[in-house]
Amino acid sequence: MRRVVVPLMALALATSVFASVAGADSTTTTTQSTTGSSTTPAPKVQWRAPLTGLPDPRGLTRHRSPLTIKIDNTPQAHPQTGIEHADVVYEEIVEGGITRLAAVFDSYLPMAVGPVRSVRRTDREIVSPIGGIFAFSGGAPYALESIAKAPVKLFDESTAGAGMYRDPTRYAPHNLYAKPVTLMKMGGRVHVPRPLFSYARPSSAPVGVRVGEFVVNFAAGYAVTYQWNGVTRSWQRSIFGQPDFSAAKVRLSPTNVVVMTVNYLGGVGRLGSKAQLVGSGRVEVFSDGRLQRGTWHRSSILATTSYRTPSGKPILLRPGQTWVELLASGETISTYAPK
Repeated sequence: MRRVVVPLMALALATSVFASVAGADSTTTTTQSTTGSSTTPAPKVQWRAPLTGLPDPRGLTRHRSPLTIKIDNTPQAHPQTGIEHADVVYEEIVEGGITRLAAVFDSYLPMAVGPVRSVRRTDREIVSPIGGIFAFSGGAPYALESIAKAPVKLFDESTAGAGMYRDPTRYAPHNLYAKPVTLMKMGGRVHVPRPLFSYARPSSAPVGVRVGEFVVNFAAGYAVTYQWNGVTRSWQRSIFGQPDFSAAKVRLSPTNVVVMTVNYLGGVGRLGSKAQLVGSGRVEVFSDGRLQRGTWHRSSILATTSYRTPSGKPILLRPGQTWVELLASGETISTYAPK
């Protein structure tokens, strides 16, 4: 009995915006019977995007690096551009208690992303397990020194060239935008990321306590609300008292929201502080319209974070976009039952 491996080009996802070289990445294996009268196809192993767990039929995420972009989150920055296409979005506290976003793009590359803002010490903690490319506007010396130690290719406004531009219709500093396609071409050696989460099987039943809405109570007026939409199977996001829409008028609605309670070394909202993401702490995971409580753990700055139930089992997410909220110790989450 012998096996023959035959390359197969899969169809592209019609609704996705891709910008990379696609190869014939799927394989089909057929087994010849001893009589030679028939062949029996073996099950195909479908490649899945590592940062979403969703099928990637063309294997695009096997041929490019993840791209993390720092994004402004002040009222003046809204509506933000391109963020709806991110695989993962981290929301971190910076000086003054306001929040900034670190959006990771891998499955989809929008034409533009922004407004782009400066690096913080927390960003090294975020991107070290992810690798790839990190884009930002600039930063203070202590923040630049910190991110220089991360295993990423750095691009700021002074080095990105055609990979960033200023929008003359908006006021600085809320008018700098990145071009992911250009930055990806400039990114050098390809680094395929490791999965950041564990995912449930499509046939598995939802797990946890039912929740209709919850509020991540960031201080300084940056609390965010997520409301479960049973039709889209996602959490509709609101901020500053109103629904959060992108510049393309897409409601920001992640499949999963992971709320990590962390310690901010140097003080919450203090200049130069950072989220301590190595260690362990409390986690609330919202998926499937339900809440699972547990513990997050990370052994080193290069290691990925594990999320486990009180009994030690992995907390499983649904494949799709995930937002990770880095909530400070002492801040709270408000949950509400379905109506």
